[in-house]
Amino acid sequence: MKKIRTHVEEWFSDIPDSEQKQAIQEEITQNLEEKVFDLVRGGKTEEDATNKAIVEFGDITDIKQELGVKDGKPVSSRKQYGLHLGFSLWGSGLIIALFLFINVYYTPDSIWFVYPTFAVAWWPLVMFYKWLGWK
Repeated sequence: MKKIRTHVEEWFSDIPDSEQKQAIQEEITQNLEEKVFDLVRGGKTEEDATNKAIVEFGDITDIKQELGVKDGKPVSSRKQYGLHLGFSLWGSGLIIALFLFINVYYTPDSIWFVYPTFAVAWWPLVMFYKWLGWK
């Protein structure tokens, strides 16, 4: 089963170490070893069973993306949160514009739209700090 462990470690070699990576790596290794055991019980040799289990497992691209790796390179948190920051800016801008329109259209004599603006402004502010990498 050393071949399976080596193969799984090779798959995850370009992913930075983390608890999540270790847990997923151990789970995949365990599943592949169980598959090999089942195939060996079914009459295959250990080498054939190992190769078949690895081939049938397929590609781990989706798992790598979940762990923050894209095209073999770790995705930076700035890139990852840049889209969220832009979306939050546009979204909060539209929400504030809606409150401004409702305020001006229905109650032009009192200015109340600034109060929900303070609440909505937290969304892009939080995304900005996530984009900067602050925790």
